[in-house]
Amino acid sequence: MALAYLLGKGASKALHTKINIPILLVLSILPDIDILSEFLFNHPIHRGPTHSIIVALLIFLPFFVIYRKKAIPYFLGLISHSLIGDFIAGGQLRLLWPLSQAEFGLHELGFPIIKVGSQTEILLELSLFVIATLVLIISKDWRVFFKGRLSNLVLIIPITTVLLPSTIGYPFNESLLITEPILALAHIFYAALFSIAILTTLKTLYQRWFGKKDNKKPDNHTNQPTIKTPYQFEK
Repeated sequence: MALAYLLGKGASKALHTKINIPILLVLSILPDIDILSEFLFNHPIHRGPTHSIIVALLIFLPFFVIYRKKAIPYFLGLISHSLIGDFIAGGQLRLLWPLSQAEFGLHELGFPIIKVGSQTEILLELSLFVIATLVLIISKDWRVFFKGRLSNLVLIIPITTVLLPSTIGYPFNESLLITEPILALAHIFYAALFSIAILTTLKTLYQRWFGKKDNKKPDNHTNQPTIKTPYQFEK
């Protein structure tokens, strides 16, 4: 998510477009939806079709046609998951599926493998988190999470699929609080920030839908407009 935010932010600046940060963050984790198939059906397809650049291009083709350059930051946020994050850590990506079953990654190019969960990978994640947080603060993008925007509700997805499960340990074997407490703090930070955004939006919607309305009739004596005489206008 930090990587997608940095790339999307940079692209939006270069292209002079605006970005919806919550949607950008959700797009960054969508490739890992294949974990559900592996978890539910015991079918190992992780880092397969959903990590394919070909699939990403096909999905975004109508968005490029409709929104043109405005879609570029979101496309970068989506493919950053595979082309940068997973390419560096772990590899074994079928980036050209279905045209090719070949696997790609830093390790496949002959470099030492960086395993997910290794100290090197965790250091890279923490570095990205710190940089992204600083940019979030300096650019004042953090204010987005305190506004009652409907798009903030999509942040339920990363909270329930990534942040809370990895922090508390379910359905994983162990909690990050035990294995990597420093990295868990980053997860808790995002979970808290996203929760604030969701609650703020729900509060705004509640007030909009069920808030008290002023049904009082206007006072005919006090609310009538004052009619000026020609003398008053001249004066």
